[in-house]
Amino acid sequence: MSASKQKKLNKMEVESNEDDSSSSEDDDDDEPHPDAYKGNEEVQIEFEGRAPVDPDAQGISQLLQRLFLRAHINLNQMADLIIAQNFIGSVICQCDDEGTESETEDDNMVEDGTIFGITSVLNLTAKKDQPSIAQLRTYILDRAKTHASQEVQQQLKEILDSEQRHVGFLINERFINIPAQISVPLLQSLQQEIEAAKAKKMKFDFGTLLLLVKFYRKESKKGKPGEDIYTNAEDELLSDRAKFSFEYSMASEADSGMAGDWLEGDAVMTPYRKLLVLEAKKLPQLIDDIQRFINGE
Repeated sequence: MSASKQKKLNKMEVESNEDDSSSSEDDDDDEPHPDAYKGNEEVQIEFEGRAPVDPDAQGISQLLQRLFLRAHINLNQMADLIIAQNFIGSVICQCDDEGTESETEDDNMVEDGTIFGITSVLNLTAKKDQPSIAQLRTYILDRAKTHASQEVQQQLKEILDSEQRHVGFLINERFINIPAQISVPLLQSLQQEIEAAKAKKMKFDFGTLLLLVKFYRKESKKGKPGEDIYTNAEDELLSDRAKFSFEYSMASEADSGMAGDWLEGDAVMTPYRKLLVLEAKKLPQLIDDIQRFINGE
C-alpha cells in the first residue's frame, strides 16, 4: 500500500464512567487487577487506509447500514460493488505491524478485521441498472419528493436523468470516535484515484457528486437556540459549500438519538440526514478547505 493511502492517528479516547470506577477506599485488601480499566484512559490504536478487499464486505455493509438505517437498499450488494472497483477508495483498518508485539492490551479492544471507515464513490449513472444503485436512486428521489422544495426536486431529477454528465455517490463513513483528520488523506487519495481512472477512460468523469451526511439536531429549549451537530466534522463545511441540499429527520427510523442516558431537562438530539449536491470539479478545493477547517484556520 502506497504511503498516500496511509494515515496513522494518535489515539481513540475511551470515555470514563466515574461511578463504575469509584470503589471503596477502605478495603485495602481488594486490590484491582493491574490491567483493569480505571476510567479516563486513552486507548492507543493506529489506523491505516488500504484498498477494500472481499473480507471487508460485512464491515462496509454495517457502515452503510448506519447511514441508511431501514432504507430498502441492498447494502450487501452495494458493498460488493465498492470492493469490485478496488482501484478506487479506501477502508480504514487497524495497523497490523508484523513482527511487532504490542506493549499494551489495546489490541484486545477491537475485533480482528474490523472496518472503521470507508471512503469511496459509486457511479449512479453507469451503474443505474445494478439493483442496489437503482434502489439508492429511488430512495433519493422519494426523500426529495417528501422533504425538498419543488425547485430542488426538479434540479435533482435533471442531474440523475442526465446521460451526458455522470453522477457519483460519494461515501465517507467512519466510526464516530475516529478523528476528522483522517478524512483529508483518504479524500486526497480518492481524488487521485479518480483522476487516474479518468486518464484510462474509465467511467469516473463526474459532473456532480452526491453526499449523504449524518447530523443530530439539538432542539431549542427554554429560549436557547437549536444546534446541528455533524457526526463527521468535515460534513459541516461541505454542507456550507454544497450547490444545494435538502434534509430530513430519521427519528422514526432510529432507535434513539445520540447514545447515552438522558436526564430530565437534557435537550433531545434528533437524528437527521442531509443530501449534499457538490460540483465534482471543486473536490480538490473542497479537500483543501476541509484541511484548513479541521486545523481551525
